[in-house]
Amino acid sequence: MKLTTASQFFQEKQNQPEQTNDSHLDTTVLDIISDVKKTGDDALQRLTEKFDGFKLDRITVSEKEFLEAEKVVSQEFKAALRTARENISAFHAGQKEQSWFMNQPGGITLGQKVTPIERVGVYIPGGKASYPSSVLMNVIPAQLAGVNEIAITTPPDENGQISPYVLVAAKEAGVKTVYKVGGAQAIAALAYGTESIGKVFKIVGPGNAYVARAKKWVFGDVAIDMIAGPSEICIIADETAQPRFVSADLLSQAEHDEEARPFLITTSRQMAEIVKDEISRQTEHLERNAIIQQSLTRNGRIILAESLSEAFDTANLIAPEHLQLMIRQPFENLANITNAGAIFLGNFSPEPLGDYAAGPNHTLPTSGTAVFSSPLGVYDFVKKSSVIHYPNAALNQISADIMSLADAEGLTAHANSIQIRKDESDA
Repeated sequence: MKLTTASQFFQEKQNQPEQTNDSHLDTTVLDIISDVKKTGDDALQRLTEKFDGFKLDRITVSEKEFLEAEKVVSQEFKAALRTARENISAFHAGQKEQSWFMNQPGGITLGQKVTPIERVGVYIPGGKASYPSSVLMNVIPAQLAGVNEIAITTPPDENGQISPYVLVAAKEAGVKTVYKVGGAQAIAALAYGTESIGKVFKIVGPGNAYVARAKKWVFGDVAIDMIAGPSEICIIADETAQPRFVSADLLSQAEHDEEARPFLITTSRQMAEIVKDEISRQTEHLERNAIIQQSLTRNGRIILAESLSEAFDTANLIAPEHLQLMIRQPFENLANITNAGAIFLGNFSPEPLGDYAAGPNHTLPTSGTAVFSSPLGVYDFVKKSSVIHYPNAALNQISADIMSLADAEGLTAHANSIQIRKDESDA
């Protein structure tokens, strides 16, 4: 991991472009979207064979495949899944919103009607790992919001199979429709529909660069949750932190993929040196050693801050997906954090706790978007309609103001809509 000071890091961020464009990636993704729109299932079968190495004869997972998955996974996994489901459900239940109305003098009624989105598609990544936890994190808030139709799409392996852990998680979450399609083609299919895949109104869930770019291109025709980038962790550690814990937590994110971004911000040079050595020791014994080494070399940073105040400023600049406060008084300093997807307090609240079982959502803003974005929640699966009722007398009372504003904007038909009603009342 590269060692730098907070001031050097600030300077580096100022000179860094906010977004990078990849014209080749865009061209590939747009070609895929166009192909799926034109040829539907045929495109999905061809592209799955090209990218995943398997020729699909059936796009939708069968009931037999669900039953076979049940036989493969352990009872311990099923029990852990249920614990996670209960905690996730309990946390997200607090996010449910209700329609509301207010009555004002003169018979005026104003309000807001909250309605669930009708159809949602959930993308679950495959490839380097299996993500049953992502099934729960994306499906449960949608169910609590009242979404009527939820479908999952996820890439098959080279044998055309879906991870049994993902299928069991889908069944545990109550989802019966799972498609064996991944990549940009899956996003296009959800956005526009094919013979086998129904069009949805919103697409959620993380994926690789092709998935993220496809979500960006279909946005507007459908809604999306966010554009997910590489996984991130930022740890603020003072001299009270346990170096072994800090190192293990940094590595827990570095193993996601080669582009994952682990940051340590510390006020202690001694802590920085110990963590560097400890990371080397722990990495030797981890299965995803090669991926971790790439992540640490490309993106890993240890940042020395002169004070906790500078450490907080640096973390807010990064706006990380996951932020751990491994400091003497984490609760007292929570107010100093303004930009983070999820905040973990203390030495015994590691990031994997949030990934799996604590309850809050692990679908979080990445790539600095925590400056304006929030974790996935029940609120992402509803839409809100304003409700307005004015009786005749109340409209007459405000009609002059409306017409004055409409005339100022040159929208005479707007003013006429009010004047006609006024004339009718005056007659």
